Amino acid sequence: LVHDDLRTFLDTNLPKEKKRAKMILGVADSRIASAINEHFSISCQHTGVIPELLRGLRLHFPNLVKGLTDQNQSKAQLGLGHAYSRAKVKFNVNRVDNMIIQSIALLDQLDKDINTFSMRIREWYGYHFPELIRIISDNYTYARVVYLMKNRKEFTINHEEELEAITMDSGKTAAILIEKNLQSIMKKNWKQLQWIAGKQRQFSKQ
Repeated sequence: LVHDDLRTFLDTNLPKEKKRAKMILGVADSRIASAINEHFSISCQHTGVIPELLRGLRLHFPNLVKGLTDQNQSKAQLGLGHAYSRAKVKFNVNRVDNMIIQSIALLDQLDKDINTFSMRIREWYGYHFPELIRIISDNYTYARVVYLMKNRKEFTINHEEELEAITMDSGKTAAILIEKNLQSIMKKNWKQLQWIAGKQRQFSKQ
């Protein structure tokens, strides 16, 4: 705990060993007090009035040291804080490996979640537009098409360019539009066929 700089400072400023027996050195930390006592054989105290004296020294420190300004003191305190933090933080050689392992595990979990959500979208939207599953195989493209179309009954040919920008395939775009309109086309044709069939029955009766 007793750094070389602290040892040099105490050797320079403390009296000789014969006079140290009558002295009491005020220290802020109990562990440092014990270490100084072992190295220099001097009585140390960290309780009582010592905290108040140290607080007063910190408050009036720029006045006690010549040439020390508040700005220099702030820089010195910042440098001391950084040095203390670097000394306390230990480098873990396995830390980088742990981050890589966790990242790979996170990517795997995200991939599983995305696949699950994609299957849910295909399943749920498939009840509304089952033909789309056969046309679009890519999950990401399928989700974008679903987001664009929403209700197939309200989707018009005016969105053809947007749809082709998503599918990047004019053939798939045409297939989607055909499948989308196939039901309405069949209904219209079915009405015409019913009308034709009805006319034929009338002629056959005549």
